[in-house]
Amino acid sequence: MYTTVNEEGILNNYVTEPQMYYAEYPAIWQQRRYLLQGAVATIFVNTLVLLAFAVS
Repeated sequence: MYTTVNEEGILNNYVTEPQMYYAEYPAIWQQRRYLLQGAVATIFVNTLVLLAFAVS
């Protein structure tokens, strides 16, 4: 941890920053999984909305 002291004696603590890296484009199987998750989430939300309308 990196610590500095200013003129008034106040300590400032700085954490060490993690090494940056570039994100990789998702593979085709990951894209298909995202599509499936989106479809399931859409069906789930639509079911909740329709259920809310049915109950009210």
